[in-house]
Amino acid sequence: QVQLVESGGGLVQPGGSLRLSCAASGIAFRSYDMRWYRQAPGKQRELVAVITSSSSTDYVDSVKGRFTISRDNAKNMVYLQMNSLKPDDTAVYYCNGRFVTEIWGRGTQVTVSS
Repeated sequence: QVQLVESGGGLVQPGGSLRLSCAASGIAFRSYDMRWYRQAPGKQRELVAVITSSSSTDYVDSVKGRFTISRDNAKNMVYLQMNSLKPDDTAVYYCNGRFVTEIWGRGTQVTVSS
């Protein structure tokens, strides 16, 4: 079954950290460029980070220096390490895979609040 399943979201205080995980199945994972998007209430979905099949990375300016995307091709996993979290990071975070086709996970909620 072709799917992406996110995990690791939750409630964290400002300044805290979370690590999101995305498990891929049913695809040739190492060929896929993987992305993390987020969508806050009332806002458009936003690209947060990308890691290509060759492990090149890029980030939206608002998370540079705080977030790190990585992948483990042996485990078909992609991660998003989020440090120094801010209330503006509150959103549903989605995993996305793109190669010949595009696949989306269902999302995981991240809430940054004191």
